[in-house]
Amino acid sequence: MADNAPSLAEQEAEYDAFVNENLRANYIAHFSHGMLGMTGFRIMMAPTFLPAYLFLITGSNFLVGLGQSLQQMGAVLSPMISASNVEHRKRVLPVAIRIGAAMRVQILLLALAGYFLTGSLLIFATFFFLFCLGFFMGQQRVAFQMLLAKVIPIERRGRLQAYRNIAGGAVAALLSYFAGAYFITHNVLGNGYATTFLLSFILTSIGLYVLWRFMREPEPPTIRPRVSMRERLRDFPELLGDRDYRNFLIAQLLVVAARISTPFCILYAADKMDMDGTAIGMLTLAFLGADTLSNLIWGHLGDRQGYRLTFIVSILIWMIALVLLIVAQGAVPIYLAFFGIGASMSGYMMSSSTIILEFGSRDDLPMRLAMSTTAETSMATIGPLAGGAIAWGFGYLPLFFISIAFLLAALLITAFMVREPRTR
Repeated sequence: MADNAPSLAEQEAEYDAFVNENLRANYIAHFSHGMLGMTGFRIMMAPTFLPAYLFLITGSNFLVGLGQSLQQMGAVLSPMISASNVEHRKRVLPVAIRIGAAMRVQILLLALAGYFLTGSLLIFATFFFLFCLGFFMGQQRVAFQMLLAKVIPIERRGRLQAYRNIAGGAVAALLSYFAGAYFITHNVLGNGYATTFLLSFILTSIGLYVLWRFMREPEPPTIRPRVSMRERLRDFPELLGDRDYRNFLIAQLLVVAARISTPFCILYAADKMDMDGTAIGMLTLAFLGADTLSNLIWGHLGDRQGYRLTFIVSILIWMIALVLLIVAQGAVPIYLAFFGIGASMSGYMMSSSTIILEFGSRDDLPMRLAMSTTAETSMATIGPLAGGAIAWGFGYLPLFFISIAFLLAALLITAFMVREPRTR
């Protein structure tokens, strides 16, 4: 019977045929999940609602940074757990659904804490749920990027992400304005921020259900044997032996370090213009609107020219936006700065998550994703905490200059020390 077993080449051909036969269904499933999931998570992750909420309940720049750091801290080790848990499996979807559900529960708990808790207990619960949210978010990034890589061919990934981000971003931009102008301004259900988080929970949960219901996952011909996470960590030097990937990882760390100022953009803007619920909603609309409008450009440019180029361009836009925010003397340039930050972060997220899929072999993809995510979240853990301390001791301007310096260093490394993985 062994002689009749299909060869590896035949198994690979069957795998590719399954992907092509089910491409339409999987495209729709990923689009729907991404659109609804991105809608909810962008409302949560925009540098407006959550920092403003943390400042509202704590009254401290340092504690705003601490809350953001705790969220990232939760995601430091969890990508390794996720990679170790999925790389030996033929099917990743069941694990991804469990992780996604656990992540959404944390958003629901954030909302419930806002409704029913007050004082120190509210602060403690909020920080704890943010830590748990980050823990499951780190796992989700590995599992869901694995699913994307399995069912969407490389030449279509950018456009898929662009279309879903455009749709999700458009909905998120409108809902964010509505949340600011109505939920927060009128303190709907007794806590406008908690109501905003509850809306995020509902939207992201619907997206997860659609993915579970309609996605069709192939079983790859080869997978890595199951080993302990400690043993797998010993392979890291081999993964870092790829010079271009190693240099890109350094550039990625520098860009993440530049986010040291992001949670404080909204607080700095409050010193330059009148800030109420409507203004917060409008700034979020500018941020998410830019994300929406720029995604199509990032996706098409990346698919055609490679994601190294989109990474470089997004860094340049980010630097310009920070300079504009620094020199702003009224509301209009601040809105333009938030628009630029939204466009640049959209380009960074698409570029960094997609280019990693193009370095190295398919079997090493889970651990490569885990390494990049862990490195990114480790730096993101330190950044807001350091940013809070700097803002508390020296004000906001030093944060922006530090961010610009990090971005410039990342730009130079990517431009001169990282080759386009498709053509190297």
